[in-house]
Amino acid sequence: MDRIAPFAFVLLWSSSFVSGKTGLHYVSPLLFVAVRLIGCAAVLALLMTMLRRSWRPVLGWQGAHCAIAGALMNAGGLMAPHIGLTLAPAAQIALVQSLTPLLTATLGTMFLREALRARQWIGLALGLAGVGLVVGHAALESPLRFEGLVLAFIGVVALVSGTLYFGRFCRGVPLLPGAAMQFLAAAVVATLGAATLETSRADWTKIAIATVAWNTVMVSLAAMGLYSAMLARGTAAGVTANFYLVPGTAALLAWALLGERLDLLAATGLIVASIGCWLVGATNRRV
Repeated sequence: MDRIAPFAFVLLWSSSFVSGKTGLHYVSPLLFVAVRLIGCAAVLALLMTMLRRSWRPVLGWQGAHCAIAGALMNAGGLMAPHIGLTLAPAAQIALVQSLTPLLTATLGTMFLREALRARQWIGLALGLAGVGLVVGHAALESPLRFEGLVLAFIGVVALVSGTLYFGRFCRGVPLLPGAAMQFLAAAVVATLGAATLETSRADWTKIAIATVAWNTVMVSLAAMGLYSAMLARGTAAGVTANFYLVPGTAALLAWALLGERLDLLAATGLIVASIGCWLVGATNRRV
């Protein structure tokens, strides 16, 4: 399971960019996120009831910590990038998310005392260079596309903040009640965001329902469940290194399903970032 989980996470998380891009033709970005997170919270609350799990582990300060981590990772980490998906290609939004390991590793050495080997720092630098190639090109080519990538980066900052917060305060919380509290808090934040920050629209076609359902069950529940489980067992830097594999996987899915094409510069950025992923993930333990 420890070997399969990272690859399952990468595939599921990568699929969210393609399904999200498709669903946003029918549902406004923040409403899409809000419905997705409300669905997650409802499913987890129902599971808590059916399995007769106690909410006691997430009462008091532990619950508050889980709520903060969940709001950052799930609401903050999704809202801005979903707006960005309406402005930039799915593969490029995914590539910006590969900055997650760089920020996590850099901040993790300070806040979580997670040391890295020299080859991992080289990998992080290569990942940054790969992203820089694409973002720099987008800035010159299209201000609107660049704005979408900036929004994706805001999502990265929120995801990294939530990851570090989880690593510091939530590792000892049982998975199911912890996840339920995280998604309940995230659903509240996303709903408030949709109500106040956009004029929501929705055309609930079969495609719209299918994309929201996929992102709810397979991405937010399954992929984020794997992510939380990996965080509980490993270092934050090692776990987030998997995000370097997301851009290439998302690019292939976007090419196959959405017809998005990669130019030479974007392809080079993906290759460089993937090499960085291998270097960072090759040593996935505390040193």
